[in-house]
Amino acid sequence: MKVILLPGNGYHDDINKYYWFPYLIEKLTLLGLRIIAKNMPDWYLARRKYWEPFIIDTLKADNNSILIGHSSGAAATMRVLEKIKVLGAILVAAHYTDLGYKEDKLSGYFDDFWKWPTIKMNAKWIVQFASKDDPFIPIEHSRFIHKKLNTEYFEFENEDHFGFSKPKTEFPEIVELIKKKIKK
Repeated sequence: MKVILLPGNGYHDDINKYYWFPYLIEKLTLLGLRIIAKNMPDWYLARRKYWEPFIIDTLKADNNSILIGHSSGAAATMRVLEKIKVLGAILVAAHYTDLGYKEDKLSGYFDDFWKWPTIKMNAKWIVQFASKDDPFIPIEHSRFIHKKLNTEYFEFENEDHFGFSKPKTEFPEIVELIKKKIKK
């Protein structure tokens, strides 16, 4: 079983320094999971035309994979789920429109209609983490995705964007969640 970590756009060029990813790498490795945390192509814009094939063909996402996507990485996760089956997906600060952001308009994730039934069908489970005080993603976006995908949903009051303006270096909720999911 492998876990593939997918950052948001503009994350800089070293995924191993990205917010809470080092924490997940350490803790999930201790669970015996294979962690794939590779620097992504086109890291600043995170464009779909580069990321989707990279996730599927290079990182080898498959039905034995858990995808963890943050922000644009969550959008990438949902688009990948329109094409392939995975074991599970964790969406952190997910959104389904470009929200008027230039970078997201250029990303290509929001150019097509979402295939919600396909996304839902292509993962045994999907979990979401959202925060009411996220300065980039309105909470309504997370709630909408939750309704469309019937995700297991965790909504926080003050986690900001789970990084960025309010640094977050640990995410024990994800570790505990994965522990429970792999025991089933």
